[in-house]
Amino acid sequence: MFLIVSRYLIPKGYRGITLFPFVILRNPPDRANKVLVNHEKIHIRQQLEFLIIPFFLWYFIEYGIRLIQYKNKNMAYRNISFEREAYSNEFNLNYIKGRKLWGFRKYL
Repeated sequence: MFLIVSRYLIPKGYRGITLFPFVILRNPPDRANKVLVNHEKIHIRQQLEFLIIPFFLWYFIEYGIRLIQYKNKNMAYRNISFEREAYSNEFNLNYIKGRKLWGFRKYL
């Protein structure tokens, strides 16, 4: 994992994005934010499990489905199974160590 700080690469309203093997953060102080970095590490694991490109296909298809379901961009984003797993476990800094393969499935 490579940690990069660039406010220009992050969409407005977001603090970080993961594009394997890079985690891009908006603000330099966020490098020390263990919870945010852990959230992004969960996405790294998810992307590896899906062999990267299929992860993004699933992510955007599920986002489209959730957008139809909730009719709200933020709610659609927050209810993508990958995001639900990451948000639910971001405070557990040991989550990655005990995470089961395809752990996002229980958040579908």
